[in-house]
Amino acid sequence: MSDNNERLVTELDPVIHAQARLRVVSALSVLREDDRITFPQLQESLRMTAGNLSVHLRKLEDAGYVEVTKTHQGRTPATLVRLTRRGRLAFDDYTAALRALLNP
Repeated sequence: MSDNNERLVTELDPVIHAQARLRVVSALSVLREDDRITFPQLQESLRMTAGNLSVHLRKLEDAGYVEVTKTHQGRTPATLVRLTRRGRLAFDDYTAALRALLNP
């Protein structure tokens, strides 16, 4: 492997690179910038358990890539999720690095 390819591999964001988090970020990236999705909708679309999704959302939230808002819709608690601007930029950088790695 050339030094250039090794450099690209190290630039793949490890927060996003984990398969489950990559799926989460990818799913959120198709929403408009200020749109949010409910936790159950995201969970269903990704076919993940609530616990697994929660763990990965926490890591993404800690990195500043997602925003999780707990609110109420009427009297019903609701958890809303969105990709932050920082998360969008990180995902763009990740996909660019991956493309460069795959198409040297």
